[in-house]
Amino acid sequence: MSDPEVLVIGGGAAGLFCARTAGQRGLRVELLEHNPRPGNKILISGGGRCNFTNTGATWANYVTSGSPHFMKSALARYTPADFLALVERHGIAWHEKKLGQLFCDQSSKQILHLLEEECADAGVTVTVDCKVSSVSRVADGGWVVETSKGTRTAKSLVVATGGLSFPKLGATPFGYHVAKQFGVPLVEPRPGLVPLTFAQSGFGAFTALSGLSIDCETFADGDRPRFRENVLFTHRGLSGPSILQISSHLRPREPFRINLLPGVDALELLRSNRSGGKDVKSVLRGMLPERFVQAWLGPDARPRQLAQLPQKELEALATRLNAWEMTPDGDEGYPKAEVTVGGVDTAALSSKTMESREVPGLYFIGEVVDVTGWLGGYNFQWAWASGHAAGQSV
Repeated sequence: MSDPEVLVIGGGAAGLFCARTAGQRGLRVELLEHNPRPGNKILISGGGRCNFTNTGATWANYVTSGSPHFMKSALARYTPADFLALVERHGIAWHEKKLGQLFCDQSSKQILHLLEEECADAGVTVTVDCKVSSVSRVADGGWVVETSKGTRTAKSLVVATGGLSFPKLGATPFGYHVAKQFGVPLVEPRPGLVPLTFAQSGFGAFTALSGLSIDCETFADGDRPRFRENVLFTHRGLSGPSILQISSHLRPREPFRINLLPGVDALELLRSNRSGGKDVKSVLRGMLPERFVQAWLGPDARPRQLAQLPQKELEALATRLNAWEMTPDGDEGYPKAEVTVGGVDTAALSSKTMESREVPGLYFIGEVVDVTGWLGGYNFQWAWASGHAAGQSV
């Protein structure tokens, strides 16, 4: 083919969807993917069934260090209903698991095949095993990209290289390097939707609970969201949906709280059980796993009747039940992180087109941008929406 008008670097969800959208406009588009095949992260998502969107996705379900409203335009112009209609047009059976999370009935391969078919129908050239060595801008504003499969030139360049999570799948910091090269500011990347680790000096009693899962609510100071889902104990700390969710909202080593009895006023519960000789264990029996309660109270805790506890001690116990403070000493890092928090600063991009405000013809989409969705299909919806926005503009 003749030189493309649009080059998309990165064959993940955002890159494929952007290439498809631009191709449908009649543009010559080439997508460059450094792996032997595109869509590696798509294939493993949702336990192999791809949580491809969330019906409730709005701008409020995303974390960004810049404007919290940056996502509004793109999400409004390509909605979960739009992508669901595409899924149904391809005859893919789906189901809602919970909380608006939509999954394929069969396999995440179906979503990748959908994207590949859409790209093929739009005339997009997908070049795999193609490693980019350099990017440069020419006098007329176009782009020259040197690759392991030759030189490419184009009018528009879209960076869809993702973040740093899942390095085994080929994640690299290439997109950040391009941003730095052309003076596009970055927000320091860090792992998001990631299990948290704790110093054994304060967590040792809980390591024996590895594999135990409890319905809890996690939250942090300020107006950050609260997440009620399961907390899972691991050998090194805490995981599970509720922990993954709150992790994206925490600064490194920032304390957060766990409500062990969501929906229950712990102080009222304890006060109402002060008669009859009940102790804490007997009150919590059936509400929390017994072995967790034992570890939580500590090995030296004496079985004292609630009626014997002074008011201050009762209140402190209630506070700990409804707001158990935990301070992680770290996290499991990018190998276990679902996403990357941080990336290309949203203040440097047009919220309508994803184009750099200072470098015309340079676009950033998907996870490489400082936009992080909640767990549950939101990050895929950002991939579709940001890819569509750029694909309509390039």
